[in-house]
Amino acid sequence: MICPRCAHDTLDTVTTSPVPGLWDVLQCVRCLYMWRTTEPDRRTRRAAYPVEFRMTQADIDAAPEVPVVPPLIVR
Repeated sequence: MICPRCAHDTLDTVTTSPVPGLWDVLQCVRCLYMWRTTEPDRRTRRAAYPVEFRMTQADIDAAPEVPVVPPLIVR
């Protein structure tokens, strides 16, 4: 299996369904894309993933820094 977004072949299983074998949540170690295995092909298969949203290693290297999420304000 490869990442639908960047075609990298190393994926981590983040979590699995409480009902064994129902679904897994996978994450690409390169682009950090995450998906549930029960999502439609356009989210889970490289061939069906929208071309305009695909990434290469060069795209990832040139990406701006993701802003930090501020701390939660407890009232």
